[in-house]
Amino acid sequence: QVLLVESGGGLVQPGGSLRLSCAASGSISNINVMGWYRQAPGKERELVAVIGSGYITNYADSVKGRFTISRDNAKNTVYLQMNSLKPEDTAVYYCHLKEWGIHYWGEGTLVTVSS
Repeated sequence: QVLLVESGGGLVQPGGSLRLSCAASGSISNINVMGWYRQAPGKERELVAVIGSGYITNYADSVKGRFTISRDNAKNTVYLQMNSLKPEDTAVYYCHLKEWGIHYWGEGTLVTVSS
C-alpha cells in the first residue's frame, strides 16, 4: 500500500507563489510517475503536471511557464512550484502516483488565489 501526504496549500494573492509537496510512503517501486491534478468547484479533475522517475515532465497548457514540477527520488517526494498564480488556479490539488498500472491519490490540499 502507498500513502501520499500533501502539504503547502493555502491562500495567496494573484501573482503570488506557493510550493506544494507530496511525500510518498509504503511499498514504492523505482519506476513510477508522480504528479499533480486539480479539481475546481463544479469542474472535473484535471492534470496539472507529471514527472516520471526518469525526470521526464508533462504540463497542462494552462500552467506551462508558471508551474514547475520536480522530484527527489531518494525521498519519494514530488514538488510543485507555482508562480504567477491566477484566480483560475484556485482548486483542490491532489498528489498522484502511478506504478504498475495502479493509481494512488492523496487527500488533496486547497489552493485559493484571491485578493
